Amino acid sequence: MTLTWALVLLGGVVLLALVVQGWWSARRAGPRQAAPELTAANRIDPEMLAGAAEPPPLADLRSAPARATARLDALIDAIVPLTLDAPVSGELVLAHLPASRRAGTKAMHVEGLDSETQEWGAPAPGRRYSELQAGVQLANRSGPLNEIEYSEFLQKVNTFAEAVGAAADVPDMLDVVARARELDGLTSPLDAQLTLKLRSNNVAWSVAYVQQVAGRLGFVPGVLPGRLVLPAAEDGAPPLLVLSVDAQAALAEQSQDSAVRECSLTLDLPQTAASAEPFPAWHRTATTLADDMDATAVDDDGQPVVLAAFAAIGRDVEQLYQRLEALDLQAGSPAARRLFS
Repeated sequence: MTLTWALVLLGGVVLLALVVQGWWSARRAGPRQAAPELTAANRIDPEMLAGAAEPPPLADLRSAPARATARLDALIDAIVPLTLDAPVSGELVLAHLPASRRAGTKAMHVEGLDSETQEWGAPAPGRRYSELQAGVQLANRSGPLNEIEYSEFLQKVNTFAEAVGAAADVPDMLDVVARARELDGLTSPLDAQLTLKLRSNNVAWSVAYVQQVAGRLGFVPGVLPGRLVLPAAEDGAPPLLVLSVDAQAALAEQSQDSAVRECSLTLDLPQTAASAEPFPAWHRTATTLADDMDATAVDDDGQPVVLAAFAAIGRDVEQLYQRLEALDLQAGSPAARRLFS
């Protein structure tokens, strides 16, 4: 071989090495992609896994009976009795309900006492009601009911009462507003949402990759972009956990190309009953996701959340459950879910 051909061959080898290195660098720099889904050609036969040990589930996702409609509660609602001279039909009540069931930022409800069952409930067609009552929530995460909101509520109640032929027994505004402020003062310190961030240790992730990894743990897409939820065991209940990524990245046309380097895992404590063990599920899910995605769990200051920190948080959670129960607002109860919303 001549010197010229040797140099040409050497140059080709060097060029090929540069091309391969560039491709590898670009691949490492890109977001980690979701693995292809199993097809009929490469799907694993379930019978091959017979007898294999399965990891314990993160949550019991069995369906439960639907919850009854949460009725008005004197603990968290200002209630206006509506006296009727004679029973009225559910159709009449429904036809005259306020178009908006809110007074400012507070939810309002109307209930009727069923003439046949003698139970309070939301108005329904085909039923007759001997009494009615309207209520507005005293507080929520927006703060206590104020004078303007209560006035708006009373205006809607009076219009409704006139339409159905009822007399309204209206509580004094000053008393109601004072109750609202007292309730907010007692409960706002107990409004705890645990959130930690999972931050990538190396390469970024595509949104599709995060969705795929979380999907293996039972997460499903939420209503909002970039939001994944782990459903609760109770049908119709708020999600047990929420996993969030950047909404703008989630809205990208090609989710495989949208890169993120962190996601947030949130547990809304007042919304979930202690019997569902939400804190252990939050801890276990954070650990599993961190391992699967090569990430580190960090707090708002970017500091790693170590085992001792989880233990301390767990003790605080137990105390919070006890304080809520002492106020007759057990975490996960209808009243707590409405109040902390």
